[in-house]
Amino acid sequence: MNKKWTLADMPRLDGKLALVTGANRGLGLEISAALAAAGARVVMACRDSEKAAAGVAEVQRRVPNALVIPMKLDLACLKSIREFADEFGRKFSSLDILVNNASAILVPLQKTRDGFEMHMGTNHFGPFALTGLLLDLLRNSPGSRIVNTSSMAHRLTPGIDFDDLNFSRKAYKDMDAYGKSKLATLMFTFELDRKLRQSGSNVIATVAHPGYTATNPDYGNFFMRLMTKMMAQAPAMGALPALYAATAADVSGGDFIGPGGFKELSGYPKKVDCRPEARDPKLTAKLWSLSEQLTDFKYQL
Repeated sequence: MNKKWTLADMPRLDGKLALVTGANRGLGLEISAALAAAGARVVMACRDSEKAAAGVAEVQRRVPNALVIPMKLDLACLKSIREFADEFGRKFSSLDILVNNASAILVPLQKTRDGFEMHMGTNHFGPFALTGLLLDLLRNSPGSRIVNTSSMAHRLTPGIDFDDLNFSRKAYKDMDAYGKSKLATLMFTFELDRKLRQSGSNVIATVAHPGYTATNPDYGNFFMRLMTKMMAQAPAMGALPALYAATAADVSGGDFIGPGGFKELSGYPKKVDCRPEARDPKLTAKLWSLSEQLTDFKYQL
């Protein structure tokens, strides 16, 4: 791996189609702009249509010839996900790059429309269903890639309580809930890649994290805002691990990509490690089975 991989190292993506969720700002906007600059058509999927249009306008301002298409998608609603996948399938016959970027981040205790705790619902169950619904289109593109988005916060939770995903019995802490959802993202990615390999598919599933990135510099108390201002890297740098996972030639299925600097807080992308249970096949299989049950969607693998 190039020690300092940058946008200049990205291959051309002419003729390829990419889908980026949560694309109207922050990391999603940076990822969308970079993919468009490399020649890809980019579907920018966002929960709010007006914000999606604003995101498209910003990408076109940066990349005048960008081929970008806004679409509405709410990952906290399984009905919205199914409707989006149906519409996407009517518009396109294949998909080369899927970047599951959208995330709920450190929100108060609340539930999605389907009754899931908001972090787990938006960050895991939503992408789980969306990826499965789009899998046939990904199969239609040789060498297509799925890039899920995790976080360093997956190391900050005691683990996933499969019997209490909604915090019905234990005290709710937003960082714990967020960390659990991002641990689930890793587990989903590794189990999906295992199943893809076993089925002989050439689709690969990868996962990336952005390090400490200033995607929302106004979040938190004064101390947190000050730390973000002093220590966080810019969104353009935080987007590099996902872009590397989506396009670099030496990426393999099941790779976890993050910043290569101190404690993975910042820096250029490299392959990084995760906590061991994220790759435990018994736990990943358990999460997979539970996810199929709760989303009422069964993968055809």
